[in-house]
Amino acid sequence: MLKTSFTLLAFIISGQALSQENKSEPNQTQQKSKEQDIERIIVTGSRIAENIDEVPASITIITQKQIAAQLKVSSEIQSLLANLVPGMAPSTGSSSNSGQTLRGRSPLVMIDGVPQSTPLRNGSLGIRTLDASVIERIEVIKGATSIYGNGAAGGIINYITKKANSDKALSGHASISSRFSAVETEDSIGQRYEAGINGEINNFDYVLNASYEENGLQRDADGDILGLKYGLSDAVMQDYFAKVGYHFDDEKSLQFTYNYYESKQDVDLIDQVGNINTGEKTQAIPVPEGQTVLGEPQGPSNHNMMLKYVDDEVFKQTQLMVDLYSQEVDNTFFYSPVLANPDAGYAGGQSLINSDKKGLRVTFNTLVDFSFDNGDSLEATFIYGIDALNDVTSQSMVDGRVWVPEMDMENLAGFLQTKLIYNNDLVIKLGIRQEDIDLTVNDYSTLKLCKSAEQCSVPVDVTGDTLNYKATTYNIGIKYNALPLFSPFVSYSQGADISDTGRLLRTATVTDISLIRTEASIIDNYELGFSSDFEQVHFEFATYFSTSELGTTNKFNATTGVYMPVRAPQEIYGYEALINYNIDDAWAVNATYSWVEGKNTEADVYLGAKQISPPKATVNVNWNPNSDISVAINYLYVGDRKRFEQVDGKYVGDQGPIDSYQVVNLSGNYNFASDWSAFIGVENLFNQDYYPTKSQGYTYGGYNIKGLGTTVNMGVNYQF
Repeated sequence: MLKTSFTLLAFIISGQALSQENKSEPNQTQQKSKEQDIERIIVTGSRIAENIDEVPASITIITQKQIAAQLKVSSEIQSLLANLVPGMAPSTGSSSNSGQTLRGRSPLVMIDGVPQSTPLRNGSLGIRTLDASVIERIEVIKGATSIYGNGAAGGIINYITKKANSDKALSGHASISSRFSAVETEDSIGQRYEAGINGEINNFDYVLNASYEENGLQRDADGDILGLKYGLSDAVMQDYFAKVGYHFDDEKSLQFTYNYYESKQDVDLIDQVGNINTGEKTQAIPVPEGQTVLGEPQGPSNHNMMLKYVDDEVFKQTQLMVDLYSQEVDNTFFYSPVLANPDAGYAGGQSLINSDKKGLRVTFNTLVDFSFDNGDSLEATFIYGIDALNDVTSQSMVDGRVWVPEMDMENLAGFLQTKLIYNNDLVIKLGIRQEDIDLTVNDYSTLKLCKSAEQCSVPVDVTGDTLNYKATTYNIGIKYNALPLFSPFVSYSQGADISDTGRLLRTATVTDISLIRTEASIIDNYELGFSSDFEQVHFEFATYFSTSELGTTNKFNATTGVYMPVRAPQEIYGYEALINYNIDDAWAVNATYSWVEGKNTEADVYLGAKQISPPKATVNVNWNPNSDISVAINYLYVGDRKRFEQVDGKYVGDQGPIDSYQVVNLSGNYNFASDWSAFIGVENLFNQDYYPTKSQGYTYGGYNIKGLGTTVNMGVNYQF
């Protein structure tokens, strides 16, 4: 049972009823305008549908068209986000998003508002939690926010799933494709199958989708097999999605959504571990005679269920939304000899994060319009409600040992967001959220882990307790839209974060949990930016600065061989720029640049690659000469970052030097019949020989894995 309660003041203000949407059949011009209007609508920023111009913050919307274009090259969402989101760190080239931060901090990943990350024990696998084919759009809100609670230190990435086509009772598609290395095709050929149907029948609507993908061996520019740590060689990914809705009338609806995603890597290979300090890469090789593959297949499995009820007029001018959701995660990690305890008979180990979330969100949205005698107008929106969440997370070993004890978090929060729009030009947002969190951990013992016979951690018996965190966070933002050539905004937002508590627990050196520095971290985020619209050009720029009194970094303990967490104040700052240029009906160019830096201000040292990425630039060129042909070129440039010196002749931790690299992708689509199209995508077109950012910055054993060499994806798609 939740132990806390809130008394919420509900703003129920009468006003004129909203006009009904014109549902007549649109012509082609109207349809294009409607699609553009839809692309300008966002729901993540304040939990209700609103125009992007009403949000005083940096936002990136990735449309269905952009997602489809990226899928022609690769189904990996990490690469999609890196190519299209300024401020998003480069892709890791693996199944893990460790090091792929958003503005130097971890984002909260959601599916239709349901949290996918496991912030209590952040395994950094939250980005790959569904197949990209079921996503209608992706909304990325940058900067710390408490709109959805714990874990959004760097912002929010919300996958909005597909909706039914209301014009037909049955429509659908099917796709088949094959992906292979153009450098060395042997055993690299994989295949992907994906299909879905959707429609509306009377008051019912539905979306059903399934995908199944088998990778072949992933090869670098030399044709060698990529290392297996968080690897994707021979991985099997499958996703099954269902959404069913019922409209009681024009105002009331009920919707049920279910998604299951699984990715497992099962290979008959082992790693030949290299060393970043000597320049020797880690690669996979066939199992030598006399050896066997240790451990179970690595990868996540993820169940999501959501029940949503909407009443657009529960009171006069007031909408009610109720979300009841559940998520179950099982993340199985790689087998590691570092997780050994020879005295107990363990030569190594393999860990598993289990997370079970159940939540309820109740949101009211009240709108009232004011008109003044001088012709001025004021539109006031009040968004208020409660969030309840129970998150039970642990990290055990596959062999039965407990590495991180079960953490049972009960979180109840009340919130109020206010939006004022004066004369359609001046937008002012103010918000407050009150968090009350109980985190219960029973008595436990830390594990004895041995990196070598001489380097072993010392087990500690820790007395458990129920820890309580209370936090009040605020946000305020102002945006001025009167001048299309210069629409500035300024904002201040806070986020309350108790993420990765499990990491603190598993390395405890004290005998009572209350003595471990598990306090919540309050992140203060300041941002200033503007957008400009010319005839064919859209430009955005933002600069930001965020602070936290209790950030978490690593420090290597040479005695035990364990990286210990260090909690210290941090500052992270940077800037981003984006330009869209629609040259004509056939040509369009999109370019971005982002730069971020950060320091541990207590020790006056730079933060490592786990948080801070090098400068990143992207250029996307799209050519659509007619309705049947489309071609896209994607260019990614990652710059240098060399902030750290060697320690005893070698780089340590996440402080490896990062050299620049660049990657070019190419994709094309041809509609050769009314319902049929063929497509091709080439990743790393020029076979750039490089290490991804994470592979250079992480000096830990086995992480220095090269990026993919030239890889081709080709297939056909049928729509009806």
